[in-house]
Amino acid sequence: MLSLHWWGLPTALLVLLCCPGFSEDAFQVNMWPEQLVVEPSGSLEVNCSTNCVRPDLGGLETPLPKVLLARQPQWQLYLISNISEDTALYCYFTCAGKQLSKGANVSVYHPPKLVMLKLQPTWVAMGRPFTMECRVPAVAPLESLTLTLLRGRDPLHNQTFGRATSAPQEATATLSITAGREDSHHNFSCQAELDLRAQGGGILRSFSEPQVLQVYEPLQDNQMVIIIAAVSVLLFLFVMSVLLCFVFGQHWRQKRTGAYQVRAAWRRLPKAYRAQQA
Repeated sequence: MLSLHWWGLPTALLVLLCCPGFSEDAFQVNMWPEQLVVEPSGSLEVNCSTNCVRPDLGGLETPLPKVLLARQPQWQLYLISNISEDTALYCYFTCAGKQLSKGANVSVYHPPKLVMLKLQPTWVAMGRPFTMECRVPAVAPLESLTLTLLRGRDPLHNQTFGRATSAPQEATATLSITAGREDSHHNFSCQAELDLRAQGGGILRSFSEPQVLQVYEPLQDNQMVIIIAAVSVLLFLFVMSVLLCFVFGQHWRQKRTGAYQVRAAWRRLPKAYRAQQA
């Protein structure tokens, strides 16, 4: 028991000298999270805290609507809502007449909700080029976006973007490649990845609908000549058959019409004249 009391006094003195909250020079203000990302018109929770044991004053400065959810002498929890654009927040506390603040930036992001892939053409001869075009209508921040063109699960091309405005913009990635025999056995797609880890968020991924490429082998020159000759002969035979049918049809019609006219004239003669002739 004596040894415990002997060590207890130096330990208490060490805590008073070294631990935060017991010295005005070590006065600190903290905000959590330090990096904030949110979708348009979204909301988030912010915690303001200090190591001052009995702060005189504390709060959160923001032009956005805020609600105090909970508080203790050394921390306060706020709900920030209706965030529509990038802004800044400031936590502040006053301890022993000294005021400190801590700021954090809020970034508004637009996720890649719609990813569209187009193959041009969709029917191509082996060894001929075709184009893959991936398009994302509205995304932000653009510098955090990567578009990846895929054949099956294999990446063919990665497209990154430079720093742009905070407003949502359209992003496009294009690749021209040569069609191979194996391309008709794979689906083509596009992946849009928005990496928000630098802003305090996570990684968001979206995929396009898979597209199919039809690849055929080009015909040899002699095969093409044979096909053209065969088509020409068939076309000639078809035309000749139509003409012959028309000629024979007209001849048959004239014969029947002539016979009908002779019979009609004979019937119009008087019966007595017909009897003499008979």
